Parts: sequence; C-alpha cells; structure tokens
Amino acid sequence: MHRYLWMIVYLFAGTCAVAQSSLPIIGEMKQFYTIRKGDLLKAADRMPAEDYDFRPTPQVRTFAQLLAHIIDAQMGFCSAVKEEPRKINAASKTTKADLVAALKTSFDECDSAFALMTDSTAAQMVKAGGERSKLGTLLYATLHDNEEYGYLAMYLRLKGLVPPSTDSR
Repeated sequence: MHRYLWMIVYLFAGTCAVAQSSLPIIGEMKQFYTIRKGDLLKAADRMPAEDYDFRPTPQVRTFAQLLAHIIDAQMGFCSAVKEEPRKINAASKTTKADLVAALKTSFDECDSAFALMTDSTAAQMVKAGGERSKLGTLLYATLHDNEEYGYLAMYLRLKGLVPPSTDSR
C-alpha cells in the first residue's frame, strides 16, 4: 500500500508541474462550486425576510445564523487560499439585506480564489483550519457549502418553499 501511495504522490506532483490548468479537477470543482453558489444565493433570496429568524427546533440555528455560518466559513477558507486572511463577521448580521450582501462578498472572495488556482498553485499549503493544500481548501469549502445548503433546503421546505436545486423538477 505504501508503494502505491508514493506512486500517487509522484503522479500528482508530475501533473502539477505541467502547464497551467491541465488538471480537469480544478475546472470540475469550479463548476460544482458555481452550481452550489447559485443555489445558496437563490435560497437566501427565496426565504422571506420575516422568516430569517425561523428555526425548526430550539436546538438548531435560525436560518439567518446558518447563513452567517456559511458566509464566515467561506470567507475564512477562500481568503486563506489567497493568502490574505479576512473575516466578515456575518454572525453579527441579522437582517436579510445584510446577510445577502455578506454572502455575495464571500462569493466574490471565493470566485477570485478559484480564478487564481492553477496546477502549480494547487499543492501549495495554507493555514485554513489546519494545514491544507490550496486545492484541498477550496474542495473543503465547496463540500461545506453543499452540506450546509442541504440544511437550508430543509428550512425552505418547512416553510412551504421549493429549494432552488429542485426548481427544474
């Protein structure tokens, strides 16, 4: 097994050394991120402002708190990839207008992080909740968005609203 791990590392290092954007995974990750970005923006817009304080049970976050968590996490991960750590402190925001604006700002940060990603920078290590590669950090941010969107979708359904990812069905 150890021998195969080294082969994978060797192959990955070799592909990272070739021309910019030859790894399809960066483009594929960006496509998935872009889909989830659209869903998150639509979900934030779809929930009426008066329901931003909705929580399904007393033990879980409100819709606003969940959205703030997504925003703060995105800003942390994506600014770390750019090696310019920034905080947006979305947890201090409570209105729909403020949270939607902060969400757009966090997506701007992630858009620029993805735009800067190349095969040669993908393996560079950054501190983002531990030490990770830049590619791994963007992957984690995208996976986190996906997981948290699932929760937002449930909140929307409980309010009788259709989640954006199922609009076309």
